[in-house]
Amino acid sequence: MGVRVQVGVGVDSALALELDSHFNSLSDSNSDLLSRTHPSDLHSLSHCHSDCSILVVVSSLRRAGSALARSPQAGLALVILAASIGLSIAAGSHIDPVSGASVNNFLNAHTLIQMATDASGFAIMGVGATIVIISGGIDLSAGAVYALAGVVMAMVLRAVGPLDPFMTVALGLGTCIFVSLACGVANGVMVVGLQVHPFIITLGTMWMLRGVAFVASHAESILVPSALTHVAKATLGLGATLSPVPLVAMLAVTLAGSIYLTRTVMGRHVFAVGGNPEASRFAGLPVQRIRLGVFVLSSLTAGAAAFLGASFYGSATSSDANGYELYVIASAVVGGASLTGGKGSAVSATLGALLIVLIRQAIRTLHLDQNYEWIIIGGAMIIAVVLDQGGTKLVARRVAAAAGRRPSLPSEQNPAPESR
Repeated sequence: MGVRVQVGVGVDSALALELDSHFNSLSDSNSDLLSRTHPSDLHSLSHCHSDCSILVVVSSLRRAGSALARSPQAGLALVILAASIGLSIAAGSHIDPVSGASVNNFLNAHTLIQMATDASGFAIMGVGATIVIISGGIDLSAGAVYALAGVVMAMVLRAVGPLDPFMTVALGLGTCIFVSLACGVANGVMVVGLQVHPFIITLGTMWMLRGVAFVASHAESILVPSALTHVAKATLGLGATLSPVPLVAMLAVTLAGSIYLTRTVMGRHVFAVGGNPEASRFAGLPVQRIRLGVFVLSSLTAGAAAFLGASFYGSATSSDANGYELYVIASAVVGGASLTGGKGSAVSATLGALLIVLIRQAIRTLHLDQNYEWIIIGGAMIIAVVLDQGGTKLVARRVAAAAGRRPSLPSEQNPAPESR
């Protein structure tokens, strides 16, 4: 097939004809070369192309594996994996009375789903707490918001009486979201408006909200309609005794939190405010609005956990989630969130919650004293904070050393003479 050269303005026609003839001869020679190529050579070329494709895939997988190994979640995931393997070996096994098969006391579907159920509340609230910690704040009222939202939901559903199952679920979820939203706005407005440290504000609201739940419910355990329990304990096709809904909810909240922090502008603003609030203010970011927003998000996750917990267990009381503040903050800190702000991950918070629940499960499986749980979790928090501070100081020293080795500017080498 001939190749035509377009003649531009000012180009000689003879030169154009010569170029056209040259390209045509090249095309004919390439066609002749392909026609004289032996089929075995073509097969070899095809085989080489296939090998090159395999090498490209292997190289891509290697780069992905290297990036995964360098991710902040890799170390925590390896710790959970190693602890699970060790616990599987040490737990022993028992004979299933139904099937007669030998079942590992730890590595079985019932235990794993139960662990996920136990971790779901910590992890869901841990995602919200991590967002607050990244912004440079802290929220101690998550457990109290959980209790108040659950109690108010149960009281509202009891007051309205029987409803359609869908309406019952919608009213219960809406009540929890409304109560938790109000609590989050109250926390954020007081932190921003009163200019008091979040630790003090949320410590006060923790006691206040818990007291409101106690007074409103008269310390009673209020049952929730069975429609909520049917939703929270839906088997999703896994068997009559397995309820994976809390696991699915935990993964959904973790995914939403990860997308918010890593894929949205608002999430990047949270990191910026936590890393350097003054620079964020000079850059034009609405620092106070961002700080208000993170407390709203934290309380919303507590409300979602309250709806899930009350629905799963069938009742709500003012003592629900008592002491959860330790587990929630521990999940975030063990997951790598820096209490100084600017660092954290939703995925790491969930992994931190899973590690804490794994510690609790190990104590139960190995028939150890339950009080060891507090010792181990407290020690893990101290170690995590020490490692975080050590890493921060190491990075600061490296940055300072790199700044000291940088080449000086010409203006620094030959300073301008002072004017007289």
